[in-house]
Amino acid sequence: MKLDKQELLRLLHTQGDNETADRAERELPDEVDTDRDGDALDALGLDRTQLMAKLAGGAFGGTIAP
Repeated sequence: MKLDKQELLRLLHTQGDNETADRAERELPDEVDTDRDGDALDALGLDRTQLMAKLAGGAFGGTIAP
């Protein structure tokens, strides 16, 4: 699943996880692919399954691309 890095950062900041958001901003590409970038997400402590669940719940405002 692809998502915009800025939406991911917004979610992390909303959850109060500013340290992870700062690391994600430095380490992730502008368009995050949960499959391609899975290792980078894991290194940040972000679980792909949880991210996809939040996406399905509309946490990113519908900015995802299949």
